[in-house]
This record gives sequence, C-alpha cells and structure tokens, in this order.
Amino acid sequence: MKKIKYMLKRLANMNYKNMFKTVDEIHTKTGKNRLYLFCDIAYCGLRYQAGYMDYKLFEMYDLNSRQRKTIITRGINNSFVRKYNNPEYTKYLRNKYLFNEKYREFLGREYMSVSKENFADFENFVNKHHRIVVKPLDDCCGHGVEQIEVDDSNIREIYDNILNSGRTLIEETATQIPELKNIHPTSINTMRIVTLRQKVVAAYLRIGNNNNFVDNLNHEGLAAPINIETGRIDYPAMDKKMNIYEEHPITKVRIIGFVIPNWETVREFTEKVSKIMPEVGYVGWDVSLNEHGPYLIEANEFPGHDIYQLPPHRTDGIGMLPVFESALKDDDINKNERE
Repeated sequence: MKKIKYMLKRLANMNYKNMFKTVDEIHTKTGKNRLYLFCDIAYCGLRYQAGYMDYKLFEMYDLNSRQRKTIITRGINNSFVRKYNNPEYTKYLRNKYLFNEKYREFLGREYMSVSKENFADFENFVNKHHRIVVKPLDDCCGHGVEQIEVDDSNIREIYDNILNSGRTLIEETATQIPELKNIHPTSINTMRIVTLRQKVVAAYLRIGNNNNFVDNLNHEGLAAPINIETGRIDYPAMDKKMNIYEEHPITKVRIIGFVIPNWETVREFTEKVSKIMPEVGYVGWDVSLNEHGPYLIEANEFPGHDIYQLPPHRTDGIGMLPVFESALKDDDINKNERE
C-alpha cells in the first residue's frame, strides 16, 4: 500500500515534459524503442520505486530483474529516511550551528555564531584565526560556503558583510593530512560516510577540482567510492557531468588504488559519532583527516542514493541495496542476542 501511495504521489507531481525528454535521450543513446522505454520506466516505478531520473542515471534499461532489485532507488532511499530518521531530531543536522554544538568534541576546530552583540568576540576570533570559513546555517551542497582572509584593515567590513549576508556561522579553517592534500591542495577533501543504524554501509571520497575551496560535486568536484572493508578506492572518480577520472585532472595523483590512511580508525570514529543521536539512524557524515585523526565537517540527514552506485562503480550491475539489507539484518540479529 505504501508503495502504491508513493507512486501515485510521484505520478501526480511528475514533470512529464522532462520524462519524455529522458525517453528521447535514452532512445538516442541506445536505439531502444520509445514506447518500450516509456512502459519500462513505468514498470520500474511500480516495481522498484524508481523515477525516470533513476532509470536514466543507473542505466536500468540495461539491467535485468536480478540487477534492478539491488539498486537503491529514490523511493527506497526515501523509505529509509522515513523509517530511521525522527524529524524531531533532524534539526541538529540541518542547522550547522546546532550540529557544531551537538558534536563539538568531534569537530577538531573552533567556531562561533556572529551577531550584532558580539563584535569583540568576532575580533578576538579572527585575530587568532586569520583565515576563516563562513557558512550559511541551513544550506547544503557547499552553497554559500566561503573562505576569507582577515587582517586588521578589514575586520569591521567583514563582520558587517557576514551579518548582512545572514551566513553567521564562522569556523577556523580545517586542515588535512598530506595524503589527502596532495590529491587537490586547495580544498578539504572529505569522505562522505553513510551509516545505517550506527553501521557504516557506504563511503566515497570527495575531491576538489579547479582551485575550488570545496570538494562538492556541485562545485566541479569528483567522487569515488571507498571499499568500506579495506579503505581502498577500486573504481575511477566521476564528476557531475559523468566524466571519468583514473587520476586527478590537475594534480595527476592516481585515484584508483588510493587507500584512505587509518581507514579502520575513520570507520570506528564514524560509527561512534552515529551513536550520539540514534534517533537519526540514516546519516551521511562528512569526515576528514588531519594529524590528530578523523574529525567531522558536517552531516546530512538525507543521504544521496546515487553517487555510490553509479554504473562505472558497480560490479556486474549490482547496486548497494544488499549491503544495506545485510547491515540491518546483522543489527537485528545482534539486538535479539542482546535481549
């Protein structure tokens, strides 16, 4: 019944112009009959809760039923969010200042909220940290994040600009170990690590590009899945335009074969922080590494379902759903044993 309700809602809100455009694009790419593609998209929506963008992105037109049922589609991803994330607690992940307060001991850097009443505190902060990161409280995908150099001549100007912009969270600039910095030195290159009921189920390395300060795909960044057992990158990186990179296009550092240093420590750290607020059980954590160990950048209570199961990142077309289901099964077994 829930699946039917989800599909009816999707059908009511669907952009049919874009859907038919997607059919034409796949037809041009594959030569498959347009009517067949339209019907197959509808079938995948009903059977696998896949929208037409899922159908295109995951190349479901080339998958058999065994492969298709392993894909975490948008509908399946949404069901995980609804089931495991209590909306009364997700504000601590959506609001960056609340997140910093909640996970203060795991940040590894200083921060403050700027207001009209605390210029003196702001002045002390920037005198200590001459390069700061300015963030909006509730945006995502790296939007509005800016790195600013501060000196004695522009403190008041920057303070006023921050207040006027509404981006009132400032942080000490994060650092990273040489192995991560060498891949792309102008960005903090983070690991997006997904936990489901306090267990790591997926991870990928996000890498900056073209002198951008942030590593997000929406800012020309690259992403490559991390083998959660070994910490090794076994597949090439991709950007938002689906270009594939075996090495970084600027630094030429090889991406395939790169191993995250101290991966087991990173994994244990992420599972530890995921237990602080178990009411939000499905989270994408942004983690980096400096000389002191892993630390948090931020977190997302609505983890993307696409980036770690794109076609070039799958073996034999198999998606991530079996990994998620195995983690849930193991957790239920452990729970029953404890009881």
